[in-house]
Amino acid sequence: MKIKFTKMHGAGNDFVVIDGIHQSIQFTPAQWQAIAHRQFGIGADQMLLVERSALPGIDFKYRIMNADGNEVEHCGNGSRCFVRFVHDQGLTDKTTIKVETLSGILTLQLHEAGRVTVQMGVPRFTASDIPFDATGLSTTEVGNTTQYTHPQYADTPFCVASMGNPHAVIEVADVETASVQTIGPSLQALPNFPKSVNVGFMQVLDPHHVKLRVYERGAGETLACGTGACAAVVTGIQRGELQSPVQVQARGGILEIAWAGPGEQVAMTGPTANVFSGEFETDALFNNNFNNN
Repeated sequence: MKIKFTKMHGAGNDFVVIDGIHQSIQFTPAQWQAIAHRQFGIGADQMLLVERSALPGIDFKYRIMNADGNEVEHCGNGSRCFVRFVHDQGLTDKTTIKVETLSGILTLQLHEAGRVTVQMGVPRFTASDIPFDATGLSTTEVGNTTQYTHPQYADTPFCVASMGNPHAVIEVADVETASVQTIGPSLQALPNFPKSVNVGFMQVLDPHHVKLRVYERGAGETLACGTGACAAVVTGIQRGELQSPVQVQARGGILEIAWAGPGEQVAMTGPTANVFSGEFETDALFNNNFNNN
C-alpha cells in the first residue's frame, strides 16, 4: 500500500505529516518507528497523523508519535506544522481552527509567510498534573515556584511544569557547554517522573530573551521544542527572571512565547516550512532491515 506524506519542520523540529482522513492509517509503534528512522526510513523527530474530530465544533483531531513509535500528548512545533498542512492540502480554508489532541483542545491561527500562533493551554505546576513525585528531592523556593534537586545531580536543580506533557527546566550559564546528552537522559530515567520527562536547558540573556536546548522523550535532543519553549518561559517568569513576551532562541530558529500569568493560556508564535512531499510503499519500508540494525 502506498501512503502519501509531507515532510515539514518548525524551527528545525522535523515531522512526517500524514493525511489520515483520505487514507486508512493503522500503524503499530514499530512501524511509526520505522518511518522516523533517519537511515532506513523518511526521518523525523515526530510523526503527525491528521484525522477528523468527532467532537462538535472541533475542526480536526491530530495524533503525535515520537521517533520511538510511542504516542505523546502535545507538540507545539508540530501543531504549527499541522495547521499549515491542513490549509495547504485544502482540508480547510479557515485560518483559525480548533483541533483535538490527547492533551486537550488547541486553537491555532495561520498568519502570512507560514507563521502560526498556537494557544498552547494553561501551564500546570501541581505535581500530580505533570506527573511528578518529589520523593527524595530537596526543594528551594525561588520566586513563585519551587526548584528541586536530586542528590545525584546536585549541580543541576530544576523546576517542573506541564504544557500537556511533562517538562523539567534547568537554568544554565551557557547552553552550548551544557551537559544535554548526559543530564537529559539521566533525569528522564528518574522514578520521580513516572511518564518520563522532557528536559530543557535554558540560558537567560535578558528578561525578554533566552537560549534553549531540549532533550525530548522518545526523540533525544531536537533543534526546537515548542512545549519546551513554553515550559522554560513560564518557569522563568515564575522565578521572576523573565517578562512576557520572550523570544526563545533554539538551535533551529526563534519562537516567541507570551504568557499573562497563572490561569492564562500560553501563546506561541513561530515559523513553519514544507520540505518535500512524497509517498512510501508500506511493504518496502516496514519489511526492510531496519529491525536488524
